[in-house]
Amino acid sequence: MAAAAGVSVGTVSNVLNNPDRVSPATVARVARSIDELGFLRNDAARQLRGGDSRAIGLVVLDARNPFFADVARGAEAAAEELGQVILVGNSDQRTDREAHYLNIFAERRVMGVLVSPVGDVTVPLRRLRDHGIPAVLVDREAAPGTLSSVSVDDVAGGRMAVEHLLSLGRRRIAFVGGPGGLRQVSDRLSGARAAVAATPDAVLQVLDTPDLTVEAGRSAAHTLAHGGPGKRPDAVFAANDLVAVGVLQGLVMQSALRVPEDVALIGYDDIDFARATVVPLSSIRQPRELMGRSAVEVLRADAADPHREHERVIFTPELVVRASTG
Repeated sequence: MAAAAGVSVGTVSNVLNNPDRVSPATVARVARSIDELGFLRNDAARQLRGGDSRAIGLVVLDARNPFFADVARGAEAAAEELGQVILVGNSDQRTDREAHYLNIFAERRVMGVLVSPVGDVTVPLRRLRDHGIPAVLVDREAAPGTLSSVSVDDVAGGRMAVEHLLSLGRRRIAFVGGPGGLRQVSDRLSGARAAVAATPDAVLQVLDTPDLTVEAGRSAAHTLAHGGPGKRPDAVFAANDLVAVGVLQGLVMQSALRVPEDVALIGYDDIDFARATVVPLSSIRQPRELMGRSAVEVLRADAADPHREHERVIFTPELVVRASTG
């Protein structure tokens, strides 16, 4: 290609990597040769030589959940503005898949990694950092002095959801979600417990689910509906909106209960589906795209200064009231 453009190999390299160092006429001549020859840039080879990459790895907890699609969209928008790309891996709430993607991103020598973790990933992410690859937790607050993170105050969100149900006069509250080992779930449950503990005549029933899916919510609804009128909860706080959709389907379609008359229902995340259900769902809103964008910005700052103090960005959730709680 250098010969076709009548320039040196070094000039072609500058056109591709540092075009501001080359005259506009030379850039145009090299660009014409690239088009005529059908040249494809070999980023893999360049990355192996220079240890630099335009890619950012993102490991999400569950690609089926629109919440993570929105987080990825925000990260992608921020990366695009910086001339970078996002590579997405889905752990599917499995630690082995999570480790698999972290290893792949390490082998590709990505610029950095964003991860919404299944469990404690402090050790593998520190190992990445030791090799010059910074990492930021997304949708999970990091312990002080360990890693940078971008998250929402889920304890406050859980408390906000149940306080809303209590303000409606509901006193038999069910929390539906799981597995309990997920930090997001346990934090939301902690907030729910705190709200119930502050109300003397309120009780909290906890129904653990194997995952945070519509199917898990439908199954939980069957259990809740068959508790009998005196024992059945009069309100449900679902750990995310997908579970809430399943609970809604199960209560209304399978058990002929009315939402919110018989059972008030609130979810978490405020995904687009929340407002589109037959009974629009109340929910606790997270700034999903802003979280993804902020995570990329924090990652870039960590990459620019590996010795800077770890940054923890914590957003405040917001209550969104719709028909499912009246």
